[in-house]
Amino acid sequence: SRPLLSRLLQCVYQCFHAIKIKKNCLPLCAIRWSSTSVVPRITTHYTVYPRDQDKRWEGVNMERFAEEADVVIVGAGPAGLSAAARLKQLAAQHEKDIRVCLVEKAAQIGAHTLSGACLDPRALQELFPDWKEKGKLKLWPEDDPLSVGLPMNNHGNYIVRLGHLVSWMGEQAEALGVEVYPGYAAAEVLFHEDGSVKGIATNDVGIQKDGAPKTTFERGLELHAKVTIFAEGCHGHLAKQLYRKFDLRANCEPQTYGIGLKELWVIDEKKWKPGRVDHTVGWPLDRHTYGGSFLYHLNEGEPLVALGFVVGLDYQNPYLSPFREFQRWKHHPSIQPTLEGGKRIAYGARALNEGGLQSIPKLTFPGGLLIGCSPGFMNVPKIKGTHTAMKSGILAAESIFNQLTNENLQSKTIGLDVTEYEDNLKKSWVWKELYSVRNIRPSCHSILGVYGGMIYTGIFYWIFRGMEPWTLKHKGSDSDKLKPAKDCTPIEYPKPDGQISFDLLSSVALSGTNHEHDQPAHLTLKDDSVPVNRNLSVYDGPEQRFCPAGVYEFVPVEQGDGFRLQINAQNCVHCKTCDIKDPSQNINWVVPEGGGGPAYNGM
Repeated sequence: SRPLLSRLLQCVYQCFHAIKIKKNCLPLCAIRWSSTSVVPRITTHYTVYPRDQDKRWEGVNMERFAEEADVVIVGAGPAGLSAAARLKQLAAQHEKDIRVCLVEKAAQIGAHTLSGACLDPRALQELFPDWKEKGKLKLWPEDDPLSVGLPMNNHGNYIVRLGHLVSWMGEQAEALGVEVYPGYAAAEVLFHEDGSVKGIATNDVGIQKDGAPKTTFERGLELHAKVTIFAEGCHGHLAKQLYRKFDLRANCEPQTYGIGLKELWVIDEKKWKPGRVDHTVGWPLDRHTYGGSFLYHLNEGEPLVALGFVVGLDYQNPYLSPFREFQRWKHHPSIQPTLEGGKRIAYGARALNEGGLQSIPKLTFPGGLLIGCSPGFMNVPKIKGTHTAMKSGILAAESIFNQLTNENLQSKTIGLDVTEYEDNLKKSWVWKELYSVRNIRPSCHSILGVYGGMIYTGIFYWIFRGMEPWTLKHKGSDSDKLKPAKDCTPIEYPKPDGQISFDLLSSVALSGTNHEHDQPAHLTLKDDSVPVNRNLSVYDGPEQRFCPAGVYEFVPVEQGDGFRLQINAQNCVHCKTCDIKDPSQNINWVVPEGGGGPAYNGM
């Protein structure tokens, strides 16, 4: 039966993952090349060096087992789980048999989920009207909104650890009959002969670091569907391929991003104010660098606070380190007293979509569609996107269900083209909300920088509620914004004190991230020579600073003078910042073996 198959595949994954953990017990590991290597390649992944050109793969069985479903969903975040649950709700309501399969690269549902999070419950209420009565899910209403430097109305919202919410949603989806497969990363988009999307293939396992097959090599699983929903989250690697194939970004502006870093602390109970929310903007960043912070006091029976810092990835100075800006921010007189005497217990980072309405691509194509943070529905000034992501999943499910069950609707392609979804989204409160704030983020590009954005927001949002008859534009892609190092001043960051501020590697250790060491690096380079010849020589190697996990290092070569790029793939927390900010656009993030990555359970 289908549930039995789901459990069987999960057991196979868990056994395989257990073997990997026993073999690799080091928390941090680097890809190093011996000085005796004939060709010291950094990149060995098959997406750069195809297997059909590699003699080591001759005779290897490359057949894949295939499963058929009505709908396949990639990504078990708020959007993907909302779509899955809503589809099965509609199927039960109308007594239809619809098979919904959901794959998630994390070992457990919620393990790769990271957010503040201050939740607007609107979409949650629509999806599960009785969520308060279902038990287990605990959300805490905020007290009177209190901000430091940034007025923001959070009345009626809830403070939540988003990983807990997503885990709970996964339980609800499975109870409704969704087949959920954690630990299976979608590695490839499959296509029909007519060019429409056929489904996805999960990642292969059992490949050596040098790209050769192990004796344990196994092909991934193919999942075919009438419609495939891509809910990968910010800057999904499959979504990037779909943008190019179907030219989905032809009529929108380039996406612009931020990098968000977060810590979880246990603090002195006397300083704990459950439900309190603080937001700041600006310091320690200069006026030309967009960014701000949050500090949420959770209410879970113990004095926990979640704090974080977001830096816009359109910054110009290659010497800027988002991680070190975050550490410096914690020493501000309004923040440090809260943390003194406390203990940091978790750390993580992820990229955020900040482009808003102007950067939303075409959402549908033959055989599939995009939902959630993959296309990007975050309300930037509210620093909230979970509710809009969930609503996009709900609308996608309703549109797909109508297409699957309406015999009068005929598709021109084998894979269904559900154009109704985009139309419905533009009629929804999501589009209205994003339209009202569309000019706030790009207003920060004036000569006044962030201060100009604050003035604009005060006049045109708080007074006119976004009804101005014009729409401002962004200033190109984030990867083009860095200035050469010779034109910038190096930033002198204070040394971490080990009590309030910390070094990078001790922080990464708190993310729980882990990958099978003996596999090709999933941080692939299109050209191995570019990091040294261009990034290091022109921009002083910005990848060693914009990465929040210490993945990239320029180290001396083993023989002679000069440097080489070392990729510590084991450290990667899957934030995608490198893929976004690399000034040469030479880094291509792809999925590692399923189950690898951070363990943000409870973040």
